[in-house]
Amino acid sequence: MSNSRRDFLKKASLAGAAAMAAPGLASASAKNDDYLPDDGLGKTFLFQGDSITDGGRSYDRDWNHVYGQGYAYLITARINFDYPGRDYQFFNRGISGNTVNDLASRWQKDTLDIKPDVLSILIGINDVHRVIMQGDKATAEDFGNAYDRLLTQTKAALPGVKLIMLEPFILPVGMVSKNPDLWASEVQKRQVIVKSLASKFNAIFVPLQDVFNKALQKAKAEHWIWDGVHPMPAGHELIAREWMKAVKKLY
Repeated sequence: MSNSRRDFLKKASLAGAAAMAAPGLASASAKNDDYLPDDGLGKTFLFQGDSITDGGRSYDRDWNHVYGQGYAYLITARINFDYPGRDYQFFNRGISGNTVNDLASRWQKDTLDIKPDVLSILIGINDVHRVIMQGDKATAEDFGNAYDRLLTQTKAALPGVKLIMLEPFILPVGMVSKNPDLWASEVQKRQVIVKSLASKFNAIFVPLQDVFNKALQKAKAEHWIWDGVHPMPAGHELIAREWMKAVKKLY
């Protein structure tokens, strides 16, 4: 391992290590545990975020593509297979390129009007991308304030909603490898914010940076994330497994 990659991994682990010890990779398949309720709670699940959640989904009622081809699809398929009699409903409203402010601009229609029982959010990488690649002046504090307002609005409109907040993540490959220190610094700031907001709003926090770092012990970065931010199929499976483990904490 090169010194630059070793330094990157050390830096990328700081925020997660300070916040909590992330679990390792899950077992090969999800067991039919009682991670979902029998009493009707959590009937409607909504995935929100950017391109990682979008997953190339269709924007119509084409059931072959409406969930995308990423972690949201994997989770939907697994839960519907494990619990065929519970009539769970799933929606994917991730949109490629979105920042937290983009989410806010469409929140009423794409979130509140759906009235989810469980709301899963992964956001933050495009906020960093615009700062590093496009010269956006928005700060991590701006990101945190916008995210806080979004969650406050959500809790006011849907007081019973169960929140799942995924940690943004990167690996030192593709565009990230061209300026790894800056990427790590900016992403870490938002990782800390997301975990803090998860605590404030009593959400389930899904740590992902440390599990992606640990995945490098099994295969090179390109096996998990092709450009530094967008997961390969194995990366989406990693996210899905961590999400499934976290959902058990809801009940």
